[in-house]
Amino acid sequence: MEKLYYTAKEVAEMLDVSVSHAYKVIREANKELSAKGFYVRAGRVSRKYLDSKVYDLCDKTA
Repeated sequence: MEKLYYTAKEVAEMLDVSVSHAYKVIREANKELSAKGFYVRAGRVSRKYLDSKVYDLCDKTA
């Protein structure tokens, strides 16, 4: 079964940023998800949501 959440370490590696910056990214993403009524976990972020945010950004700059 595929994991549902990324950890800060995984986000940091994926975005090539520090772990502390990855926590900022997670907080921002979780704030957006929470505003839409979704359940969020502190220190973790939905893989599906973050992938859509990151890859949508990549598509717009390409």
